[in-house]
Amino acid sequence: MPAPHDDDEEALSHNLLLGPRNVLPYVERSGEAYMSQQQLDHFRLILNTWKRDLMEEVDRTMNHMKDEAANPPDPNDRASLESEFALELRTRDRERKLIRKIDEALIRIDDGSYGYCLENGEPIGIKRLEARPVATLCIEAQERRERREKQYGDRDDWYR
Repeated sequence: MPAPHDDDEEALSHNLLLGPRNVLPYVERSGEAYMSQQQLDHFRLILNTWKRDLMEEVDRTMNHMKDEAANPPDPNDRASLESEFALELRTRDRERKLIRKIDEALIRIDDGSYGYCLENGEPIGIKRLEARPVATLCIEAQERRERREKQYGDRDDWYR
């Protein structure tokens, strides 16, 4: 049997919570306007690709759980299986929340607000959006929020 390709191993080990697979960064052209149609199309592609990958992972998990759903007679095997399922379900829940953020970002692309900070209206920046395509805050606003959370334990997204 042939050895798996490095690309195959990377695709299987890639954490989709960190970003989509196999998307090249946007190369800005000099004099190009911020959030030009080409940039919006690039980020729409990233977001749709990321969402598709996440949805495929959800389907893969559901199939895996159905296939492995047998109730093993050994208590240790059953505990291991339940622990594995719990971990997978927690990961899928995080991915479900991320899919919601991706959908919100796609709406912002359509309404023209994508790429601009929700707090102060400043551009978020291409490089930041490449790193986190669902970002809604510029670096300064995000740093303020993180300092506030650290200082006061104030998380405004706990109930979302």
